Amino acid sequence: MKKAAPAKKAAPAKKAAPVKKAAPVKKAAPVKQAAPAKKAPPAKKAAPAKSAAPAKKAAPAKSAAPAKKAAPAKRRLAVREDESPWTPAEIAEVKKELLAEVKRLQQEIADTEADIAELVADSGDGAGDDQADAGSKTFEREHEMSLANNARDMLLQTERALDRIANGSYGICESCAKPVGKFRLQAYPRATMCLACKELEERRAY
Repeated sequence: MKKAAPAKKAAPAKKAAPVKKAAPVKKAAPVKQAAPAKKAPPAKKAAPAKSAAPAKKAAPAKSAAPAKKAAPAKRRLAVREDESPWTPAEIAEVKKELLAEVKRLQQEIADTEADIAELVADSGDGAGDDQADAGSKTFEREHEMSLANNARDMLLQTERALDRIANGSYGICESCAKPVGKFRLQAYPRATMCLACKELEERRAY
């Protein structure tokens, strides 16, 4: 039997190459400090907002025109119980007579005042007049003035009667508030009292 061949020695293992030292780590560059932030410019103040123009006032609504009042019914003129009511024709006749009286009295007053002015002018030139003449002129002047005053009173009464016809109070006695009487007013349109009250007033005057 053949002998086994001696085993070959294993080749010596090669030495591992020495491990290279790692290069020293470079220090990191110091971090640069950030530049200080620039201050932001102050914000500009906003311009004050313009106040809105005041709203125009709305034109006031026109109020509706007031309704026309119905014309009041005409009052019947007062009459006595034994008399018939006034008719439009009778009232028109009384008004016509009163208006004619107004014109007559106005003319009478104007004429009387003219006469008074003439008498006053004459009295200034009568330096040589005797007592009788002076007295006569004075009497005439006073008489004319009395006539003018009476005419003015009658004119006021006549105008008042027309007003009473217009407001419906014509024919009512101003003393006792009873009817004056249609027949009395037709005879004397300016009458403001009934016959009984007028007689009583005249008796008191005397």
